[in-house]
Amino acid sequence: MRMMGNKHCREPGIFYTNGMMLRILLITSLFTGWAKCQESQSMTPEEKTVIRDQIIEMFDHAYGSYMKYAYPADELMPLSCKGRVRGQEPNRGDIDDSLGKFSLTLIDTLDTLVVLNKLDEFENAVRKAVKDVRLDNDVVVSVFETNIRVLGGLLGAHVMADLLRQRGERMQWYQDELLHMAKELGHRLLPAFNTTSGLPYPKVNLRYGVLNPLSRTGTESDTCTACAGTMILEFAALSRLSGESVFEEHARKALDVLWERRQRGSDLVGTVINIHNGEWVRRDSGVGAGIDSYYEYLMKAYILLGDNVFLERFNIHYSAIMKYISQPPLLLNVHMHNPTVSVRSWMDSLLAFFPGLQVLRGDLKPAIETHEMLYQVTKQHKFLPEAFTTEFRVHWGQHLLRPEFAESTYYLYKATGDPYYLRVGQSIVEKLNAYARVPCGFAAVQDVRTGTHEDRMDSFFLAEMFKYLYLLFSEKSQLPINMDDYIFTTEAHLLPVSLSTTQPPCQGNITQTITFSQEEDLFTHSCPSTETLFPNNPSFAKTIRDSYKYLTGVGRAFHPLPVREIELPLHDNGMEPVEFLKSMGISLTPLNEAITGVTGSQKERKGVYRVKLVAEVSHTTEEEEVIPHVVQLISPPFLGRTVLTAGPAKFGMDLTKQEHGVKGSIVKASPYTACGPVENSAELKGHIALALRGDCMFAVKARRLQEAEAIGVIFIDHREGSNSDETPLFQMVGDGDSTEDITLPLVFLFSREGGVLTAALEDHHNVDVLLLSKERQLGNDKSERPVGMNIKLRLAEEEELDEGATRGPTLELVLEKGEVLIGEDVDVGQQRSQQNKMCTKAAENVEAEASSEDSSKTPHSNSETDTKP
Repeated sequence: MRMMGNKHCREPGIFYTNGMMLRILLITSLFTGWAKCQESQSMTPEEKTVIRDQIIEMFDHAYGSYMKYAYPADELMPLSCKGRVRGQEPNRGDIDDSLGKFSLTLIDTLDTLVVLNKLDEFENAVRKAVKDVRLDNDVVVSVFETNIRVLGGLLGAHVMADLLRQRGERMQWYQDELLHMAKELGHRLLPAFNTTSGLPYPKVNLRYGVLNPLSRTGTESDTCTACAGTMILEFAALSRLSGESVFEEHARKALDVLWERRQRGSDLVGTVINIHNGEWVRRDSGVGAGIDSYYEYLMKAYILLGDNVFLERFNIHYSAIMKYISQPPLLLNVHMHNPTVSVRSWMDSLLAFFPGLQVLRGDLKPAIETHEMLYQVTKQHKFLPEAFTTEFRVHWGQHLLRPEFAESTYYLYKATGDPYYLRVGQSIVEKLNAYARVPCGFAAVQDVRTGTHEDRMDSFFLAEMFKYLYLLFSEKSQLPINMDDYIFTTEAHLLPVSLSTTQPPCQGNITQTITFSQEEDLFTHSCPSTETLFPNNPSFAKTIRDSYKYLTGVGRAFHPLPVREIELPLHDNGMEPVEFLKSMGISLTPLNEAITGVTGSQKERKGVYRVKLVAEVSHTTEEEEVIPHVVQLISPPFLGRTVLTAGPAKFGMDLTKQEHGVKGSIVKASPYTACGPVENSAELKGHIALALRGDCMFAVKARRLQEAEAIGVIFIDHREGSNSDETPLFQMVGDGDSTEDITLPLVFLFSREGGVLTAALEDHHNVDVLLLSKERQLGNDKSERPVGMNIKLRLAEEEELDEGATRGPTLELVLEKGEVLIGEDVDVGQQRSQQNKMCTKAAENVEAEASSEDSSKTPHSNSETDTKP
């Protein structure tokens, strides 16, 4: 067993040393039961009003800052207090594909103004959008992002404007201008669907489309599953509001292709698919980034359009998800063709939407479990990291103010009415104000471990976060609209569920219904009911949550209560130590070898007696570290004096085994992201390539550059301002498939270090560098790496230690006579004794007596890998 002291409990004073024995006297006193201390979670109407007003003030700060400092730019840069205009700021790669010079944040925020009852501001904002926003810009944008943010924003705002106009109090001047803009944008997105498969291109030029020579796009061959499968709500709504069936037809066709290309054995889909032949490019399957909203839109398309085919498909996928991907409270990524194999040990924050989708499905228990796990992670790290391991450590530390966790919190509160979720929402509000608020808005967190900010406030923060938080703390009577009449898109835009009846589908766009054979459950074809799920049990959610309360170790504390009772199974052949140690806050992880008790020779005793637990300690290597690499500039005028700290890769050549590293001159790849066909292969041959992070996976870039016969690759971060001093290094990972074919040395430079390298190349044109492990460069001794300890526990005879019977380093836990009372009531005629209660008082202190030849402590490493695909 591996023994880990819980830092939130009162701990024994245990120190690990080599070749020594520690005797730890654990003194406990008499207890007879646990006293329960449950803090009330209820919230008064006055408290809810205060928090709701606080949310309004936060929204005014964020939206007001955008309008003051950024409009008509697409986004606010909250640290610089200015707008982000594409082409005027350093290129951030695919992140900038959301920006189309169409006042993105304004459009995305329009229907939020209505939900927050800011009707005057809404009318003013609609006038601005109609007057100022152009949709024919010569800009290449993401089809997916433009659809959910801009088209969805225009449609949601049109629905709200039309509603207010019908009420006769406002918007009497409105003549469906937003709907006309939505139709124009829809037509500008349609060229993306001009593929042989029907799956859309991932990008489109708003003015020139895809195949026009001036479009600067159309060379892409792949798209993500969510990118192709998250069109149906907006496109179908546009068709039914405009009367033009072409939009819904294309969105349905894309969904048909994804359904046909599912893995028939597992009913799962992959993450990236080829838009021309429909072959899967990445076969890892989960519910997070790359797939997430595909599943969401199948369920919501049924709710919005009333077409049974979408519900049937969703239910089949959902059964597969619950069979292979959901391991409550975790949501894993598996291989679609071999779903019993997990393909990675981390989860991304986008999967936080899934408990909300499970609420719509009626599957509340796993929704509560996963949501509680996510809440525990936020308590540990303040926010959800962009990615975190299955052991809840940071994998990639960025937090972009994503709203998915708030979304699921809202759904769970509406489904359960449990005020616990109001407290969760309150914690989100408090953390945003404490750790993300800046003078000109709210800033994304570059790394949750350091708290450093990033100069970005994405439009979804205003479109989604404030909607869900405000609705969480509002009663129906306090809202200007009836939320039950609408379905949320993935960007939280509002579409009326009446579309399926008041606006019939256009001729020819209904997907053919297929008969499915599937095991059905209570909610396969009906909405969830808590009365049916949990009859007469108002505390069912708490009962489920309590199992995951201390999942990450945060919040657990040892409180000496008046009475405590420990159930300890006592048998004729000894005592099981596991539960006893757990009761003292010591976590035990089983090794391959099971714990065995001493048999035969233990004397039968009555009443008070002494028990010894002997731990045999052996060393085990600590968790894998991120070993820093370096890029050393060796050509004149640098001559080795300029050394840049770099991150390693988990694939490609292992530089730690290259005694002299890899040397070569550097050449920029063209295109710089290396995601398309390499245009300067002749220049790259025999040289070390520079490539910008973003647009595609590291492994994809590496393969392209390896085919161009480069001898190494230096990837440079596209996030402006990132640097190795403020951001922990991470290891680049592959694309989910085998990367054994990649043999190049690969390193990663943050933006600041990368800027030094590119500036040197611009100034001197011919720059030679050396890629090598920093460990080798500095001559570090690997033997200094920290080690942990494996501990086996067994019972020992009282005389055993004195006789020197144990071998190797040992740890002895002793319960002294007179300090532990063990009452036995043994029927010798029975094969096994009854379970007995050991009653102990909470220790006032814990004494540690140690004798050693060496008092040095083993250092502990907190280094973690941190990766972004």
